[in-house]
Amino acid sequence: MARLAHLLLGSSDGADDLAADALVAVWHQWDRVRAADHPAAYARGVVANLARSRIRSLVRERRRVALFSSQRADHVDDPDVSAVVDVQAALVRLPFRKRACVVLRHAFDLSERETARTLGISVGTVKSQTSRGIAELERLLGPPDGEGELPTATEAERTVRTLRSGGAGRTGPARHSGHMGHAGHAGGGG
Repeated sequence: MARLAHLLLGSSDGADDLAADALVAVWHQWDRVRAADHPAAYARGVVANLARSRIRSLVRERRRVALFSSQRADHVDDPDVSAVVDVQAALVRLPFRKRACVVLRHAFDLSERETARTLGISVGTVKSQTSRGIAELERLLGPPDGEGELPTATEAERTVRTLRSGGAGRTGPARHSGHMGHAGHAGGGG
């Protein structure tokens, strides 16, 4: 749950707290969770809903701060950042539903059906949002417009291509390492 929170929030700040809040919410609804056909999906859905609320709250807070501040801190990407950090930064730029679909499908190896159940959406929506999310990640991580194809793919691009292909050679569940490092090798899950 903490890993899911980390990937949905885009940083480790608050991910453990969000996972703990989700566990408390699950505990308070334990009769409903126990009666659910898929308790793990229910719990992941709680994490996703809390993450969505946290992101909305942060967006509102940033807008308020921007109103009172004439200068905004520019975020500068270090050109020597690893592919994992590049992918995480690109994930944060995706709209929440696309990000959640990509993370659940490729970092958590959930099937389309499990992802749909977790997010409370249709399998068709999971398919389209995942496909669009991967395409957007490729665009975000690809060469700048007008420069054409680079002679060799960057590590980040290879990671996203591996995400799209379902993870060549990867057969087991994703490791829970707390970062997106293994997501590039995660299988399709279903």
